[in-house]
Amino acid sequence: MATPALSAFSAMSLLSLGYLTWDWKSPNQAENPSANTLPGAHPPHVIFIMTDDQGFNDIGYHNSDIKTPTLDKLAADGVKLENYYIQPICTPSRSQLLTGRYQIHTGLQHSIIRPRQPNCLPLDQVTLPQRLQALGYSTHMVGKWHLGFYKKECLPTRRGFDTYFGSLTGSVNYYTYRACDGPGVCGFDLHEGETVAWGQEGKYSTHLYTQRVRKILAAHDPRGPPLFIYLSFQAVHTPLQCPREYLYPYRDVGNVPRRKYAAMVSAVDEAVRNVTYALRKYGFYQNSVVVFSTDNGGQPLSGGSNWPLRGRKGTYWEGGVRGLGFVHSPLLRRKRRVSAALVHITDWYPTLVRLAGGNASAAEGLDGYDVWPTISEGKESPRSEILHNIDPLYNPARSGSLQRGFGIWDTAVQASIRAGDWKLLTGDPGYGDWTPPPVLPSFPGGWWGLERHTQPRKSVWLFNISGDPYERFDVAEQRPDVVKRLLARLAYYNRTAVPVRYPLEDPRAHPDLNGGAWGPWFGDGEEDTWDGVSRRRTKDRKETLQMAKTKSFFRRLNSRMMSNRI
Repeated sequence: MATPALSAFSAMSLLSLGYLTWDWKSPNQAENPSANTLPGAHPPHVIFIMTDDQGFNDIGYHNSDIKTPTLDKLAADGVKLENYYIQPICTPSRSQLLTGRYQIHTGLQHSIIRPRQPNCLPLDQVTLPQRLQALGYSTHMVGKWHLGFYKKECLPTRRGFDTYFGSLTGSVNYYTYRACDGPGVCGFDLHEGETVAWGQEGKYSTHLYTQRVRKILAAHDPRGPPLFIYLSFQAVHTPLQCPREYLYPYRDVGNVPRRKYAAMVSAVDEAVRNVTYALRKYGFYQNSVVVFSTDNGGQPLSGGSNWPLRGRKGTYWEGGVRGLGFVHSPLLRRKRRVSAALVHITDWYPTLVRLAGGNASAAEGLDGYDVWPTISEGKESPRSEILHNIDPLYNPARSGSLQRGFGIWDTAVQASIRAGDWKLLTGDPGYGDWTPPPVLPSFPGGWWGLERHTQPRKSVWLFNISGDPYERFDVAEQRPDVVKRLLARLAYYNRTAVPVRYPLEDPRAHPDLNGGAWGPWFGDGEEDTWDGVSRRRTKDRKETLQMAKTKSFFRRLNSRMMSNRI
Protein backbone atom coordinates (compact mmCIF):
# COMPACT_ATOMS: atom_id res chain seq x y z
CA MET A 1 0.00 0.00 0.00
CA ALA A 2 1.30 3.43 -0.85
CA THR A 3 2.24 5.76 1.98
CA PRO A 4 -0.70 8.12 2.53
CA ALA A 5 0.08 11.78 2.30
CA LEU A 6 -0.68 13.99 5.25
CA SER A 7 -2.83 16.76 3.87
CA ALA A 8 -1.69 19.14 6.59
CA PHE A 9 1.84 18.99 5.33
CA SER A 10 0.84 19.55 1.72
CA ALA A 11 -0.49 22.89 2.91
CA MET A 12 2.74 23.70 4.72
CA SER A 13 6.08 24.31 3.10
CA LEU A 14 8.69 21.71 3.95
CA LEU A 15 10.96 24.02 5.82
CA SER A 16 14.66 23.51 5.86
CA LEU A 17 16.37 22.62 9.11
CA GLY A 18 17.64 26.13 9.53
CA TYR A 19 17.33 28.44 12.50
CA LEU A 20 13.71 29.13 13.43
CA THR A 21 12.17 31.31 16.11
CA TRP A 22 8.74 31.53 17.65
CA ASP A 23 6.77 33.94 19.79
CA TRP A 24 5.29 32.38 22.89
CA LYS A 25 2.28 33.79 24.70
CA SER A 26 0.38 32.46 27.63
CA PRO A 27 -3.30 31.75 27.01
CA ASN A 28 -4.24 34.78 29.11
CA GLN A 29 -1.98 36.98 27.01
CA ALA A 30 -3.32 35.75 23.69
CA GLU A 31 -5.91 37.84 21.94
CA ASN A 32 -9.50 36.75 22.46
CA PRO A 33 -12.53 37.86 20.48
CA SER A 34 -14.59 40.34 22.42
CA ALA A 35 -17.83 38.64 21.50
CA ASN A 36 -19.26 35.36 20.36
CA THR A 37 -18.20 34.77 16.77
CA LEU A 38 -21.37 32.92 15.84
CA PRO A 39 -24.03 34.83 13.93
CA GLY A 40 -27.04 33.57 15.89
CA ALA A 41 -28.24 34.83 19.26
CA HIS A 42 -29.03 31.35 20.55
CA PRO A 43 -25.89 29.54 21.77
CA PRO A 44 -25.17 26.46 19.67
CA HIS A 45 -25.84 22.89 20.67
CA VAL A 46 -22.51 21.10 21.06
CA ILE A 47 -21.99 17.39 20.49
CA PHE A 48 -18.47 16.27 21.36
CA ILE A 49 -17.73 12.75 20.10
CA MET A 50 -14.61 10.96 21.34
CA THR A 51 -13.34 7.56 20.25
CA ASP A 52 -10.87 5.45 22.20
CA ASP A 53 -7.58 4.19 20.71
CA GLN A 54 -8.48 5.07 17.11
CA GLY A 55 -5.21 5.49 15.23
CA PHE A 56 -4.22 8.21 12.79
CA ASN A 57 -4.48 5.72 9.92
CA ASP A 58 -7.84 4.31 11.06
CA ILE A 59 -10.26 6.51 9.18
CA GLY A 60 -11.33 6.52 5.55
CA TYR A 61 -9.93 9.90 4.58
CA HIS A 62 -6.46 8.77 5.68
CA ASN A 63 -6.76 5.14 4.60
CA SER A 64 -9.29 3.91 2.04
CA ASP A 65 -9.07 0.39 3.48
CA ILE A 66 -11.12 1.63 6.45
CA LYS A 67 -14.77 2.18 5.57
CA THR A 68 -16.06 5.29 7.35
CA PRO A 69 -18.33 7.08 4.85
CA THR A 70 -20.13 9.14 7.50
CA LEU A 71 -16.99 10.41 9.22
CA ASP A 72 -15.40 11.09 5.84
CA LYS A 73 -18.36 13.17 4.66
CA LEU A 74 -18.72 15.09 7.92
CA ALA A 75 -15.02 15.92 7.87
CA ALA A 76 -15.05 16.82 4.16
CA ASP A 77 -17.99 19.19 4.65
CA GLY A 78 -16.43 20.69 7.78
CA VAL A 79 -12.85 21.42 8.81
CA LYS A 80 -10.29 18.62 9.14
CA LEU A 81 -7.74 19.29 11.86
CA GLU A 82 -4.53 17.75 10.54
CA ASN A 83 -2.21 19.35 13.08
CA TYR A 84 -4.23 18.30 16.12
CA TYR A 85 -2.66 16.90 19.29
CA ILE A 86 -3.98 14.76 22.11
CA GLN A 87 -2.33 12.66 24.82
CA PRO A 88 -0.85 9.16 24.40
CA ILE A 89 -3.20 7.50 26.92
CA CYS A 90 -6.80 7.80 28.08
CA THR A 91 -7.03 9.61 31.43
CA PRO A 92 -4.73 12.55 30.53
CA SER A 93 -6.65 13.35 27.33
CA ARG A 94 -10.00 13.30 29.10
CA SER A 95 -8.70 15.42 31.97
CA GLN A 96 -7.32 18.00 29.55
CA LEU A 97 -10.58 18.12 27.62
CA LEU A 98 -12.63 18.79 30.74
CA THR A 99 -10.24 21.23 32.46
CA GLY A 100 -8.39 23.02 29.67
CA ARG A 101 -5.18 22.36 31.59
CA TYR A 102 -2.06 20.32 31.01
CA GLN A 103 -1.87 17.29 33.28
CA ILE A 104 1.16 18.76 35.10
CA HIS A 105 -1.37 21.29 36.42
CA THR A 106 -3.87 18.70 37.64
CA GLY A 107 -1.49 16.10 39.08
CA LEU A 108 -2.44 13.46 36.48
CA GLN A 109 0.86 13.48 34.62
CA HIS A 110 1.66 9.83 35.37
CA SER A 111 -0.15 6.91 33.76
CA ILE A 112 -3.94 6.45 34.04
CA ILE A 113 -6.31 6.30 36.99
CA ARG A 114 -6.62 2.65 37.96
CA PRO A 115 -10.02 1.32 39.14
CA ARG A 116 -8.76 0.64 42.68
CA GLN A 117 -6.93 3.92 43.16
CA PRO A 118 -8.48 6.53 45.48
CA ASN A 119 -7.91 9.15 42.84
CA CYS A 120 -9.95 11.26 40.44
CA LEU A 121 -9.96 14.48 38.50
CA PRO A 122 -9.11 17.01 41.26
CA LEU A 123 -12.24 18.38 42.85
CA ASP A 124 -10.92 21.94 42.85
CA GLN A 125 -10.98 22.00 39.04
CA VAL A 126 -13.99 23.72 37.44
CA THR A 127 -14.89 21.47 34.54
CA LEU A 128 -16.11 22.35 31.06
CA PRO A 129 -19.67 21.04 31.71
CA GLN A 130 -19.81 23.03 34.96
CA ARG A 131 -18.96 26.19 33.04
CA LEU A 132 -21.56 25.35 30.43
CA GLN A 133 -24.17 24.63 33.10
CA ALA A 134 -23.56 28.10 34.52
CA LEU A 135 -24.19 29.48 31.02
CA GLY A 136 -27.59 27.80 30.83
CA TYR A 137 -26.69 24.56 29.06
CA SER A 138 -28.31 21.20 29.62
CA THR A 139 -25.33 18.85 29.93
CA HIS A 140 -25.24 15.10 29.30
CA MET A 141 -22.51 12.50 29.19
CA VAL A 142 -22.77 9.07 27.59
CA GLY A 143 -19.96 6.51 27.61
CA LYS A 144 -16.52 6.05 29.12
CA TRP A 145 -15.55 8.26 32.07
CA HIS A 146 -12.11 7.06 33.24
CA LEU A 147 -11.50 10.05 35.50
CA GLY A 148 -11.89 8.31 38.86
CA PHE A 149 -14.83 7.35 41.03
CA TYR A 150 -13.58 6.44 44.51
CA LYS A 151 -16.08 8.79 46.10
CA LYS A 152 -19.36 10.21 44.93
CA GLU A 153 -17.94 13.69 44.51
CA CYS A 154 -15.84 12.32 41.64
CA LEU A 155 -18.76 11.00 39.60
CA PRO A 156 -19.80 12.68 36.32
CA THR A 157 -23.07 13.88 37.84
CA ARG A 158 -21.05 15.76 40.47
CA ARG A 159 -18.65 17.23 37.91
CA GLY A 160 -21.11 19.13 35.75
CA PHE A 161 -23.28 16.62 33.91
CA ASP A 162 -27.05 16.68 34.44
CA THR A 163 -27.24 13.05 33.35
CA TYR A 164 -24.74 10.24 32.90
CA PHE A 165 -24.97 6.81 31.32
CA GLY A 166 -21.87 4.72 30.81
CA SER A 167 -18.86 2.99 32.34
CA LEU A 168 -16.56 4.44 34.97
CA THR A 169 -13.44 2.34 34.39
CA GLY A 170 -11.07 2.28 31.43
CA SER A 171 -12.11 -0.93 29.66
CA VAL A 172 -15.18 -3.17 29.81
CA ASN A 173 -16.65 -6.04 27.86
CA TYR A 174 -18.84 -4.56 25.09
CA TYR A 175 -21.72 -6.94 25.87
CA THR A 176 -21.48 -8.00 29.53
CA TYR A 177 -20.09 -4.69 30.89
CA ARG A 178 -17.73 -6.66 33.07
CA ALA A 179 -14.42 -4.92 33.83
CA CYS A 180 -11.35 -6.48 35.42
CA ASP A 181 -8.38 -4.90 37.14
CA GLY A 182 -6.30 -8.01 37.47
CA PRO A 183 -7.02 -11.74 37.96
CA GLY A 184 -10.13 -12.22 40.07
CA VAL A 185 -10.72 -8.48 40.48
CA CYS A 186 -13.75 -8.09 38.22
CA GLY A 187 -17.09 -6.39 38.48
CA PHE A 188 -20.02 -4.95 36.54
CA ASP A 189 -19.51 -1.45 35.19
CA LEU A 190 -22.49 0.25 33.61
CA HIS A 191 -24.10 3.16 35.44
CA GLU A 192 -27.21 5.28 35.11
CA GLY A 193 -26.48 8.48 36.98
CA GLU A 194 -25.10 7.36 40.33
CA THR A 195 -26.66 3.90 40.37
CA VAL A 196 -25.65 0.62 38.75
CA ALA A 197 -27.55 -0.02 35.48
CA TRP A 198 -28.18 -3.74 35.79
CA GLY A 199 -30.14 -5.51 33.08
CA GLN A 200 -28.42 -4.09 29.98
CA GLU A 201 -26.23 -7.11 29.34
CA GLY A 202 -26.21 -8.41 25.78
CA LYS A 203 -26.52 -4.97 24.16
CA TYR A 204 -23.46 -3.80 22.24
CA SER A 205 -22.13 -0.67 23.92
CA THR A 206 -21.64 1.36 20.73
CA HIS A 207 -25.31 0.80 19.89
CA LEU A 208 -26.47 1.29 23.46
CA TYR A 209 -24.70 4.62 23.81
CA THR A 210 -26.01 5.83 20.47
CA GLN A 211 -29.57 4.96 21.46
CA ARG A 212 -29.16 6.99 24.65
CA VAL A 213 -27.97 10.07 22.75
CA ARG A 214 -30.94 9.79 20.39
CA LYS A 215 -33.30 9.61 23.39
CA ILE A 216 -31.75 12.75 24.84
CA LEU A 217 -32.27 14.58 21.55
CA ALA A 218 -35.82 13.30 21.14
CA ALA A 219 -36.79 14.48 24.63
CA HIS A 220 -35.26 17.95 24.40
CA ASP A 221 -36.76 21.06 22.82
CA PRO A 222 -34.17 22.50 20.39
CA ARG A 223 -35.55 25.96 21.10
CA GLY A 224 -35.03 25.48 24.84
CA PRO A 225 -31.74 25.47 26.75
CA PRO A 226 -28.80 24.62 24.50
CA LEU A 227 -27.43 21.08 24.76
CA PHE A 228 -23.92 19.87 25.49
CA ILE A 229 -23.56 16.14 24.85
CA TYR A 230 -20.26 14.40 25.49
CA LEU A 231 -20.44 11.05 23.71
CA SER A 232 -17.38 9.08 24.78
CA PHE A 233 -17.32 5.74 22.98
CA GLN A 234 -15.32 2.91 24.52
CA ALA A 235 -14.71 1.79 20.93
CA VAL A 236 -12.26 0.95 19.53
CA HIS A 237 -10.43 0.02 22.72
CA THR A 238 -9.88 -3.64 23.53
CA PRO A 239 -11.47 -6.13 23.92
CA LEU A 240 -11.98 -6.40 20.16
CA GLN A 241 -15.70 -7.16 19.92
CA CYS A 242 -18.46 -6.23 17.49
CA PRO A 243 -21.58 -7.73 15.86
CA ARG A 244 -20.69 -10.10 13.05
CA GLU A 245 -22.40 -8.05 10.32
CA TYR A 246 -19.66 -5.40 10.56
CA LEU A 247 -16.99 -7.98 9.84
CA TYR A 248 -18.27 -8.90 6.38
CA PRO A 249 -16.79 -5.88 4.50
CA TYR A 250 -13.38 -6.83 5.91
CA ARG A 251 -13.61 -10.55 5.25
CA ASP A 252 -10.50 -10.44 3.05
CA VAL A 253 -8.31 -8.93 5.79
CA GLY A 254 -6.08 -11.80 6.85
CA ASN A 255 -5.08 -10.38 10.23
CA VAL A 256 -7.90 -11.17 12.64
CA PRO A 257 -7.29 -8.34 15.15
CA ARG A 258 -7.12 -5.84 12.29
CA ARG A 259 -10.33 -7.25 10.83
CA LYS A 260 -12.18 -6.92 14.13
CA TYR A 261 -10.73 -3.51 14.82
CA ALA A 262 -11.74 -2.17 11.40
CA ALA A 263 -15.23 -3.57 11.89
CA MET A 264 -15.49 -1.75 15.22
CA VAL A 265 -14.49 1.51 13.52
CA SER A 266 -17.27 0.97 10.97
CA ALA A 267 -19.74 0.39 13.81
CA VAL A 268 -18.72 3.75 15.25
CA ASP A 269 -19.18 5.34 11.83
CA GLU A 270 -22.74 4.01 11.69
CA ALA A 271 -23.35 5.29 15.22
CA VAL A 272 -22.22 8.79 14.26
CA ARG A 273 -24.53 8.63 11.23
CA ASN A 274 -27.46 7.84 13.54
CA VAL A 275 -26.56 10.69 15.89
CA THR A 276 -26.31 13.25 13.09
CA TYR A 277 -29.57 11.94 11.60
CA ALA A 278 -31.22 12.56 14.97
CA LEU A 279 -29.79 16.09 15.07
CA ARG A 280 -31.56 16.80 11.78
CA LYS A 281 -34.76 14.93 12.64
CA TYR A 282 -35.34 16.72 15.93
CA GLY A 283 -34.36 20.21 14.76
CA PHE A 284 -30.90 20.68 16.30
CA TYR A 285 -28.65 20.47 13.28
CA GLN A 286 -28.76 24.04 11.92
CA ASN A 287 -27.57 25.42 15.25
CA SER A 288 -25.15 22.68 16.21
CA VAL A 289 -21.40 22.15 16.40
CA VAL A 290 -20.14 18.58 16.14
CA VAL A 291 -16.57 17.94 17.28
CA PHE A 292 -14.90 14.61 16.61
CA SER A 293 -11.70 13.60 18.40
CA THR A 294 -9.67 10.55 19.31
CA ASP A 295 -8.20 10.28 22.80
CA ASN A 296 -4.78 8.83 21.85
CA GLY A 297 -2.94 6.98 19.14
CA GLY A 298 -3.75 3.45 18.02
CA GLN A 299 -2.22 0.24 19.36
CA PRO A 300 -0.81 -1.96 16.55
CA LEU A 301 -0.75 -4.96 18.88
CA SER A 302 -4.54 -4.67 19.01
CA GLY A 303 -5.30 -3.97 15.37
CA GLY A 304 -4.76 -0.21 15.29
CA SER A 305 -2.53 1.76 12.93
CA ASN A 306 -0.85 5.16 13.06
CA TRP A 307 1.03 4.70 9.78
CA PRO A 308 3.00 6.55 8.51
CA LEU A 309 3.58 8.23 11.86
CA ARG A 310 6.18 6.93 14.26
CA GLY A 311 5.22 5.19 17.49
CA ARG A 312 1.97 4.02 19.01
CA LYS A 313 -0.40 4.48 21.93
CA GLY A 314 1.45 5.19 25.16
CA THR A 315 4.39 6.92 23.47
CA TYR A 316 5.29 10.55 22.84
CA TRP A 317 6.17 9.93 19.21
CA GLU A 318 3.71 11.45 16.73
CA GLY A 319 1.82 8.15 16.46
CA GLY A 320 0.91 8.44 20.13
CA VAL A 321 -0.01 12.12 20.32
CA ARG A 322 -1.16 13.28 16.88
CA GLY A 323 -4.89 12.70 16.80
CA LEU A 324 -7.77 12.45 14.39
CA GLY A 325 -10.02 15.45 14.68
CA PHE A 326 -12.52 17.53 12.76
CA VAL A 327 -15.35 20.01 13.30
CA HIS A 328 -18.62 19.85 11.39
CA SER A 329 -21.18 22.63 11.69
CA PRO A 330 -23.50 24.78 9.56
CA LEU A 331 -22.13 27.67 11.63
CA LEU A 332 -18.61 27.41 10.21
CA ARG A 333 -17.77 30.42 8.08
CA ARG A 334 -15.21 28.62 5.92
CA LYS A 335 -16.15 25.00 5.33
CA ARG A 336 -14.82 22.12 3.28
CA ARG A 337 -11.17 22.65 4.00
CA VAL A 338 -8.15 21.17 5.72
CA SER A 339 -6.58 23.11 8.56
CA ALA A 340 -2.87 22.83 9.33
CA ALA A 341 -3.24 25.15 12.33
CA LEU A 342 -1.80 23.90 15.59
CA VAL A 343 -4.63 22.76 17.90
CA HIS A 344 -4.48 20.89 21.20
CA ILE A 345 -7.11 19.05 23.18
CA THR A 346 -6.92 21.66 25.98
CA ASP A 347 -8.20 24.23 23.46
CA TRP A 348 -11.73 22.81 23.44
CA TYR A 349 -12.44 24.16 26.94
CA PRO A 350 -12.01 27.89 26.19
CA THR A 351 -13.30 27.45 22.64
CA LEU A 352 -16.59 25.88 23.69
CA VAL A 353 -17.03 28.24 26.63
CA ARG A 354 -16.65 31.16 24.21
CA LEU A 355 -19.17 29.64 21.79
CA ALA A 356 -21.57 29.29 24.70
CA GLY A 357 -21.34 33.03 25.35
CA GLY A 358 -18.93 32.85 28.27
CA ASN A 359 -15.54 34.39 28.93
CA ALA A 360 -12.81 31.76 29.00
CA SER A 361 -10.32 34.15 30.56
CA ALA A 362 -12.41 34.12 33.74
CA ALA A 363 -10.93 30.73 34.55
CA GLU A 364 -7.35 31.39 35.61
CA GLY A 365 -4.57 29.07 34.70
CA LEU A 366 -5.98 27.63 31.48
CA ASP A 367 -3.45 26.12 29.12
CA GLY A 368 -5.92 26.06 26.25
CA TYR A 369 -6.73 28.77 23.71
CA ASP A 370 -9.92 29.85 22.00
CA VAL A 371 -9.38 28.43 18.51
CA TRP A 372 -12.84 29.00 17.03
CA PRO A 373 -11.67 31.85 14.76
CA THR A 374 -8.90 29.52 13.60
CA ILE A 375 -11.30 26.68 12.86
CA SER A 376 -14.25 28.66 11.54
CA GLU A 377 -12.54 31.47 9.66
CA GLY A 378 -9.10 30.08 8.89
CA LYS A 379 -7.28 32.63 11.03
CA GLU A 380 -3.84 31.93 12.42
CA SER A 381 -3.82 29.73 15.50
CA PRO A 382 -3.09 31.56 18.76
CA ARG A 383 -1.12 28.47 19.82
CA SER A 384 2.55 28.07 18.97
CA GLU A 385 3.61 25.65 21.69
CA ILE A 386 2.42 22.39 23.24
CA LEU A 387 3.73 20.73 26.36
CA HIS A 388 3.07 17.08 25.62
CA ASN A 389 3.95 16.14 29.21
CA ILE A 390 6.52 15.89 31.97
CA ASP A 391 6.30 12.60 33.88
CA PRO A 392 8.78 12.49 36.80
CA LEU A 393 7.66 8.99 37.83
CA TYR A 394 8.15 7.17 34.54
CA ASN A 395 11.19 4.87 34.40
CA PRO A 396 14.18 7.20 34.01
CA ALA A 397 16.40 6.79 30.98
CA ARG A 398 19.67 5.19 32.08
CA SER A 399 21.65 7.34 29.68
CA GLY A 400 20.04 10.60 30.78
CA SER A 401 21.51 13.15 33.15
CA LEU A 402 21.55 16.82 34.03
CA GLN A 403 24.94 17.06 32.36
CA ARG A 404 23.50 15.76 29.08
CA GLY A 405 20.85 18.44 29.44
CA PHE A 406 23.46 21.24 29.53
CA GLY A 407 22.77 21.74 33.23
CA ILE A 408 19.28 22.94 32.32
CA TRP A 409 17.24 19.74 32.45
CA ASP A 410 17.71 16.15 33.60
CA THR A 411 17.31 14.26 30.36
CA ALA A 412 16.56 11.03 32.25
CA VAL A 413 13.05 12.41 32.86
CA GLN A 414 10.38 11.49 30.33
CA ALA A 415 9.16 14.73 28.74
CA SER A 416 8.18 16.15 25.38
CA ILE A 417 7.43 19.61 24.06
CA ARG A 418 6.69 21.21 20.71
CA ALA A 419 7.46 24.85 20.00
CA GLY A 420 6.94 26.24 16.54
CA ASP A 421 8.22 23.64 14.10
CA TRP A 422 10.46 21.94 16.64
CA LYS A 423 9.70 18.95 18.84
CA LEU A 424 11.95 17.78 21.67
CA LEU A 425 11.78 14.47 23.53
CA THR A 426 13.79 13.49 26.61
CA GLY A 427 14.03 10.37 28.74
CA ASP A 428 12.27 7.30 27.38
CA PRO A 429 9.59 8.42 24.89
CA GLY A 430 8.29 4.88 24.38
CA TYR A 431 8.61 2.27 21.66
CA GLY A 432 9.53 4.20 18.54
CA ASP A 433 9.08 2.33 15.31
CA TRP A 434 7.15 2.99 12.12
CA THR A 435 4.64 0.13 12.12
CA PRO A 436 2.71 -0.60 8.91
CA PRO A 437 -0.94 -1.66 9.24
CA PRO A 438 -1.11 -5.18 10.72
CA VAL A 439 -2.39 -7.15 7.74
CA LEU A 440 -0.33 -10.35 7.84
CA PRO A 441 -2.16 -13.26 9.48
CA SER A 442 0.75 -14.03 11.81
CA PHE A 443 1.37 -10.46 12.98
CA PRO A 444 3.01 -9.67 15.33
CA GLY A 445 4.85 -12.97 15.81
CA GLY A 446 8.31 -12.94 14.29
CA TRP A 447 7.58 -9.74 12.40
CA TRP A 448 7.50 -7.80 15.66
CA GLY A 449 11.14 -8.68 16.26
CA LEU A 450 12.13 -6.99 13.00
CA GLU A 451 11.14 -3.55 14.27
CA ARG A 452 13.76 -0.87 14.82
CA HIS A 453 14.16 0.23 18.40
CA THR A 454 15.25 3.68 19.54
CA GLN A 455 18.97 4.16 19.76
CA PRO A 456 20.61 2.89 22.95
CA ARG A 457 22.33 5.33 25.30
CA LYS A 458 20.26 8.19 24.01
CA SER A 459 17.99 10.50 25.99
CA VAL A 460 17.43 13.57 23.76
CA TRP A 461 15.77 13.79 20.34
CA LEU A 462 14.98 16.87 18.27
CA PHE A 463 12.85 16.97 15.11
CA ASN A 464 11.58 19.62 12.75
CA ILE A 465 8.02 18.30 12.69
CA SER A 466 6.86 20.58 9.87
CA GLY A 467 9.57 19.34 7.55
CA ASP A 468 9.89 15.85 9.05
CA PRO A 469 6.43 14.79 10.28
CA TYR A 470 7.48 11.14 10.47
CA GLU A 471 10.37 11.85 12.90
CA ARG A 472 13.03 10.15 10.81
CA PHE A 473 15.80 12.76 11.10
CA ASP A 474 16.99 13.50 14.61
CA VAL A 475 18.92 16.78 14.56
CA ALA A 476 19.66 17.13 18.28
CA GLU A 477 23.42 17.04 17.73
CA GLN A 478 23.31 19.49 14.84
CA ARG A 479 21.11 22.03 16.64
CA PRO A 480 22.20 22.27 20.29
CA ASP A 481 20.93 25.86 20.34
CA VAL A 482 17.35 24.71 19.75
CA VAL A 483 17.77 21.85 22.21
CA LYS A 484 18.85 24.31 24.91
CA ARG A 485 15.86 26.56 24.22
CA LEU A 486 13.39 23.74 24.54
CA LEU A 487 15.08 22.30 27.61
CA ALA A 488 14.67 25.73 29.17
CA ARG A 489 10.95 25.64 28.30
CA LEU A 490 10.64 22.24 29.99
CA ALA A 491 12.36 23.64 33.07
CA TYR A 492 9.94 26.58 33.04
CA TYR A 493 6.90 24.33 32.86
CA ASN A 494 8.28 22.04 35.52
CA ARG A 495 8.38 24.93 37.96
CA THR A 496 4.62 25.32 37.51
CA ALA A 497 3.82 21.61 38.00
CA VAL A 498 1.76 20.34 40.93
CA PRO A 499 2.64 17.09 42.76
CA VAL A 500 1.76 13.86 41.00
CA ARG A 501 -1.47 12.21 42.13
CA TYR A 502 -0.85 8.47 41.94
CA PRO A 503 -1.86 6.79 45.23
CA LEU A 504 -1.55 3.16 46.18
CA GLU A 505 -4.52 0.92 45.39
CA ASP A 506 -7.20 0.54 48.06
CA PRO A 507 -8.38 -3.03 48.74
CA ARG A 508 -11.81 -1.70 49.71
CA ALA A 509 -12.44 -0.95 46.02
CA HIS A 510 -12.85 -4.65 45.14
CA PRO A 511 -16.27 -5.14 43.46
CA ASP A 512 -16.94 -8.16 45.69
CA LEU A 513 -17.13 -5.71 48.59
CA ASN A 514 -19.48 -3.41 46.68
CA GLY A 515 -22.32 -5.57 45.46
CA GLY A 516 -20.41 -6.98 42.50
CA ALA A 517 -20.03 -3.67 40.67
CA TRP A 518 -17.41 -0.98 40.35
CA GLY A 519 -18.38 2.23 42.08
CA PRO A 520 -17.51 4.65 44.90
CA TRP A 521 -16.21 2.95 48.03
CA PHE A 522 -15.30 5.91 50.23
CA GLY A 523 -17.92 6.80 52.79
CA ASP A 524 -19.64 10.18 52.77
CA GLY A 525 -17.34 12.72 54.37
CA GLU A 526 -14.40 10.31 54.57
CA GLU A 527 -11.10 12.10 54.24
CA ASP A 528 -8.26 11.06 51.96
CA THR A 529 -5.41 9.45 53.86
CA TRP A 530 -2.69 9.63 51.21
CA ASP A 531 -0.37 12.61 50.95
CA GLY A 532 -0.48 12.95 47.18
CA VAL A 533 3.13 11.78 46.69
CA SER A 534 3.18 8.66 44.57
CA ARG A 535 5.22 5.68 45.57
CA ARG A 536 5.12 4.30 42.07
CA ARG A 537 8.78 4.78 41.14
CA THR A 538 10.04 1.81 43.17
CA LYS A 539 7.22 -0.35 41.89
CA ASP A 540 7.98 0.67 38.31
CA ARG A 541 11.59 -0.44 38.70
CA LYS A 542 10.52 -3.81 40.06
CA GLU A 543 8.07 -4.19 37.18
CA THR A 544 10.86 -3.37 34.73
CA LEU A 545 12.98 -6.19 36.09
CA GLN A 546 10.04 -8.57 35.97
CA MET A 547 9.27 -7.47 32.43
CA ALA A 548 12.81 -8.27 31.36
CA LYS A 549 12.48 -11.78 32.78
CA THR A 550 9.20 -12.49 30.99
CA LYS A 551 9.78 -10.65 27.71
CA SER A 552 10.19 -13.77 25.61
CA PHE A 553 7.12 -15.37 27.20
CA PHE A 554 4.85 -12.49 26.29
CA ARG A 555 6.26 -12.31 22.80
CA ARG A 556 5.24 -15.92 22.25
CA LEU A 557 1.90 -15.31 23.95
CA ASN A 558 1.15 -12.30 21.72
CA SER A 559 1.98 -14.36 18.67
CA ARG A 560 -0.54 -17.02 19.64
CA MET A 561 -3.23 -14.49 20.56
CA MET A 562 -2.89 -12.57 17.31
CA SER A 563 -3.19 -15.71 15.19
CA ASN A 564 -6.50 -16.80 16.73
CA ARG A 565 -9.42 -17.08 14.36
CA ILE A 566 -12.98 -15.93 14.89
